[in-house]
Amino acid sequence: MDALVMCGGKGTRLDWDGEKPLFPVDGEPMVDRVVAALEASRVERVYAVVSPHAPETAAHVDCPTIETAGEGYVADLGAALDDERISEPVLTVAADLPLLDAKVVDDVLDAYEGGSLTVATPTFLKSALGVSVDTSFVHEGEELAPTGVNVVGEGPDETIVRDESRLAVNVNRREDAEVAERLLF
Repeated sequence: MDALVMCGGKGTRLDWDGEKPLFPVDGEPMVDRVVAALEASRVERVYAVVSPHAPETAAHVDCPTIETAGEGYVADLGAALDDERISEPVLTVAADLPLLDAKVVDDVLDAYEGGSLTVATPTFLKSALGVSVDTSFVHEGEELAPTGVNVVGEGPDETIVRDESRLAVNVNRREDAEVAERLLF
């Protein structure tokens, strides 16, 4: 399965002059950490999905890029899926997951049984870690937050829950980055 690293956002909540994917966590741009995790996993090919909001990221990444209009995550993902190099199912990963590692990626690939897959984490874990919860939903009576890792495919949607700090830390704010640096292992 191929992977799309979604890295075309502006990162305005980070209060940083640079592009969000290039924000350093322990001295290394987040996007580099995510790409390295994917390349060390069973993923076959990695593509960076970039936009006009992230020209430095497009020049920086050491993998093929897919240019989108930068009209938001859903629109950019749709444009990336229309790229002739991409076929479903495809793993999508947000560039703001600096704790991601190959084992976690491979665990998600192992859990995938077809269709589309949303990987979520309990909001209580994010709160316990001290990271922001920007979006949540209730699934089977539990309040969950999307992790930024999904599989897009044909067929029914499934949600899996992972109580895993490597998936719970999305860096959207400076405080989130501080937590990520404390948790690096």
